[in-house]
Amino acid sequence: EVQLVESGGGLVQAGGSLRLSCATSGFTFDDYAIGWFRQAPGKEREGVSCISSSDGSTYYADSVKGRFTISSDNAKNTVYLQMNSLKPEDTAVYYCGVARAHFIVRHYCMVPAGGGMDYWGKGTLVTVSS
Repeated sequence: EVQLVESGGGLVQAGGSLRLSCATSGFTFDDYAIGWFRQAPGKEREGVSCISSSDGSTYYADSVKGRFTISSDNAKNTVYLQMNSLKPEDTAVYYCGVARAHFIVRHYCMVPAGGGMDYWGKGTLVTVSS
């Protein structure tokens, strides 16, 4: 059974930093894309950042480029999202998703509403106060 468990969310002031973690288990895909998505109240889920298992290529949404960094630790089966210079508009529930990879990595982040992913975690709330 594929399991994704997010952690690291919380309340932070604008300009602050958080690091999210996604602990994974139960999947044995040879090639996969894994990434972070977020959903603010009343809005559609959107792709924030994705990474490819095969070559480490990454994708970032324009809204987070230069502020967020995705990374993976294969030994720990964990994917991270380092979030710096946080803004109130970053407030959302952040989800980790994974998919068997058949396309370039940005495809998985750019499909509307996270429709490119096969499995999801339950999310972690990030609140950025002004």
